[in-house]
Amino acid sequence: MSTEQLEKRWWHDAVVYQIYPRSFNDSNGDGIGDIPGIIEKLDYIQTLGANVIWLSPVYKSPMDDNGYDISGYREIAPEFGTMADMEKLLFEADKRGIKIVMDLVVNHTSDEHPWFLESKSSQDNPKRDWYIWKDPKQDGSEPNNWESFFKPKAWTLDETTGQYYLHLFSNKQPDLNWANPEVREAVYDMMHFWLKKGLGGFRMDVINMIGKPSDYPDATIFDSGVAGWEHWSNNLLVHQYLREMHDKVLRHYDVLTVGETPFTTTLDGRYYSHPDRNEISMIFQFEHVGIDREEHNAVKKDFDLVQYKEIMSRWQEDLYQKGWNSVYWSNHDQPRTVSRYGSDSPEYRVISAKMLGTVLHMMSGTPYIYQGEEIA
Repeated sequence: MSTEQLEKRWWHDAVVYQIYPRSFNDSNGDGIGDIPGIIEKLDYIQTLGANVIWLSPVYKSPMDDNGYDISGYREIAPEFGTMADMEKLLFEADKRGIKIVMDLVVNHTSDEHPWFLESKSSQDNPKRDWYIWKDPKQDGSEPNNWESFFKPKAWTLDETTGQYYLHLFSNKQPDLNWANPEVREAVYDMMHFWLKKGLGGFRMDVINMIGKPSDYPDATIFDSGVAGWEHWSNNLLVHQYLREMHDKVLRHYDVLTVGETPFTTTLDGRYYSHPDRNEISMIFQFEHVGIDREEHNAVKKDFDLVQYKEIMSRWQEDLYQKGWNSVYWSNHDQPRTVSRYGSDSPEYRVISAKMLGTVLHMMSGTPYIYQGEEIA
């Protein structure tokens, strides 16, 4: 395939509508949005012109991190419905020409997942190596100085077995050990399970973090996010695992895949999304939504429009015919679009919303709309 003209794929013309099920539509009056509530709104979503729904996690979960801590990959959380409801959603969406994309959360599981319960039971359990366990340093401290997104340290000591386990997020979200081929095969088998039900693809949660270096060195860079990111993000292992995932799973289906990939450059974007590399369809990058925020979206900075336009233009130009962009203003991790980039005032709300909508849909890339964004 020549890089002069990449092959056209169905998702190049798709519009994705993200649903955060808990707050979308409650069908039974219990105060929690659910899968039957989504089914009720499929005709509405169709009228918007969206032909893909990205469904945030509805898997079984203790909900420590709003469903991104999964305790059952092949089970539906009771508050959202049943597997029969999920299968009906896939069927009804397909009748309307809408594909369902689900979150693939496989950097980590819940600490209540059966795999982890086995893994932590003893050092000689067959699933011990399914997660990342390390001995303390001689002084009893953590194996290295990596930080977590949700905690000061990325390691928690298990008193029973005397070792630390790694968690780049909550201590209730232990990281899977992707270096273990049994883990990878279990993930691929689970992906087949869903794709055979008619799923239209996956949004891959923090997929660029699954490759951990075997020596687990200390972090040396502390000024660009959580300590340790230079070792576990966007490394060669990630690309190796994604190519294996493509070979064993994704090439057998015509599906959309989008990777959530913090700390990426446009070169990384080409590595992930160029079709000849056989990895994924596109990525979510965060450069444009980070310019008015300090680390972890904690502190608001002054918005710099010139810098913003430079970032957006660079991603458009650098990926042209060398990969594919996703384009978005907001999602479940970001503030509402008009309030952030436009104006809520009666004078400017409508015109700023139209401006933002026009810019989004005129750029090259697959647009992602967060539920309710169309109301503005």
